[in-house]
Amino acid sequence: MNKTMHLIYTAATKTTGGRENGVARSTDGVLDIRLSEPGSTRIGTNPEQLMAAGWSVSFASSVAQVAREAGVNLSANVKIHTEVDLSSDDDEIVIGVRLAVQLPGLERDVAATLIEEARRICPFSRATRGNVEVSFVVV
Repeated sequence: MNKTMHLIYTAATKTTGGRENGVARSTDGVLDIRLSEPGSTRIGTNPEQLMAAGWSVSFASSVAQVAREAGVNLSANVKIHTEVDLSSDDDEIVIGVRLAVQLPGLERDVAATLIEEARRICPFSRATRGNVEVSFVVV
């Protein structure tokens, strides 16, 4: 049985150049950033930082959804520290992700259960499942 998908939102950007000296702009004009290589002194961000920010926000929303559905009161002070690693084994470049999730006021086992369920529904987690090494930790 196929599910019918309903489009919720489309993000559209135009990028000129690459990570060395590029620019990325959203077609609605809200996002307008300069790009730079990781560790560069040039002012700008890189795709790994953007991925970390996007994943953190998406995961926080997924945790909130799971908490609502489970009837768990979630603090407004949820914090997620996300690190995106860019690694090379001389043959290819790969990405790894670590998320440290802080859910104030919740017992550790309740927090772990919410995080596990959020991993199942988070669009970033689902999109990268089986392709990116990801670890989660409750802090």
